[in-house]
Amino acid sequence: MKIAVFGRFYNETTTSSVERLFTYLLEKNIEAYIETQFFNLIKEQSPNIDDYTSFKTFDTLDKSFDLLVSVGGDGTILRASTFVKDMNIPIIGVNTGRLGFLATIQVDRIENAIQNIIDGKYKISERSLLSIETIPENKEIACLDFALNEIAVSRKNTTSMITVDTHLDGEFLTSYWSDGLIISTPTGSTGYSLSCGGPVITPGTNSFVLTPIAPHNLSARPLIIPDSTEIQLKVHGREEQHLVSLDSRIATLDNGTIIKIKKADFKIKMIDLLDESFLDTLRKKLLWGEDNRN
Repeated sequence: MKIAVFGRFYNETTTSSVERLFTYLLEKNIEAYIETQFFNLIKEQSPNIDDYTSFKTFDTLDKSFDLLVSVGGDGTILRASTFVKDMNIPIIGVNTGRLGFLATIQVDRIENAIQNIIDGKYKISERSLLSIETIPENKEIACLDFALNEIAVSRKNTTSMITVDTHLDGEFLTSYWSDGLIISTPTGSTGYSLSCGGPVITPGTNSFVLTPIAPHNLSARPLIIPDSTEIQLKVHGREEQHLVSLDSRIATLDNGTIIKIKKADFKIKMIDLLDESFLDTLRKKLLWGEDNRN
């Protein structure tokens, strides 16, 4: 088995997570590669990194990898997807962050999780993505033109609202007068969209959701649409530019740029262990059913 390990940040739980993971990979004679920048970060922070000098590093992935282990929070998994792209390499996340809807493996269960994967005791959850095209083309976006959680347009350098003209499959929907608009996948429905009042959508649902950000037209509500829909946006406002974000990646566009968003032609594979489920995660992370009165 050939495994890639990726992380972005270092906190107080990262050292124990990394050392437990690396030690178990060595014990099982698994061929492991660490993303170069993450390896350099570990080298600065971990006193025991010399124990893992047999591991190699990587800057890009190819289809020879069997698995990517993300060490961090959900944001780290979102960034990990930019390495995996359309290569069908499954991702699993060790949670050293906070909420952890995607990164569900706790530090004390790392060895058990890896062993279950080795033994084939898991299932694959395929997650839809959004793709984006701009007219005129923005080269910064074109080189990584997909998002696992959401694509959002928002205001830049102003406290004034923007207007987002929105068409669905060529038919005019409305002009959102707001701080912005989020187009979310089911995976992203528990992220930014949820914070702005959007619904929770189970991962296998063939839908996207449009969630306005602080809309001034108060009748505007989140809208669930089929994921076969092509969405077209055009922003205008007092400033000459606005922002577009693809998960954690941000670019600046001129007002009037045509933004076309649709379902990507590939999916990201997430590993779900057999003793976990999305519904179980909802109960744990959102405290559904908890009643502090009793």
